[in-house]
Amino acid sequence: MRTFSSAARVLGELETRVMELLWNEHPISVRTACDRLGGRHAYTTIMTTLDRLHKKHLLRRRKDGNAFLYEPAMDRAEYQRRVVEAALTPLMEQGATPVLAAFVEVAADLDEANLVQLERLIAKHRRRR
Repeated sequence: MRTFSSAARVLGELETRVMELLWNEHPISVRTACDRLGGRHAYTTIMTTLDRLHKKHLLRRRKDGNAFLYEPAMDRAEYQRRVVEAALTPLMEQGATPVLAAFVEVAADLDEANLVQLERLIAKHRRRR
């Protein structure tokens, strides 16, 4: 069975859409997920996707009559933190400088304000130590 560390980086397009849905509205059933996703996917496809996300420990579920109700096992921020951690840790162990340089470049390219945010986060981290 795949755990979060191996599954987090390989979510497909539908899995990502389902997670976005569940972060915005939960708990939901398979039927509700089908409706919210615009009926573009078969019921069994959504059911399989929800089950797969549950097996990856990204969703929790509980029985409600004959159906399962699904909800996120973590919020979006925690998910993003874990994805970044899972992706960066092995790279940082091989050499931090190129990874950090790429991270800063991407952050700045998206929005210069990210650099200010990074500086604040670094200062906050240093104060805690």
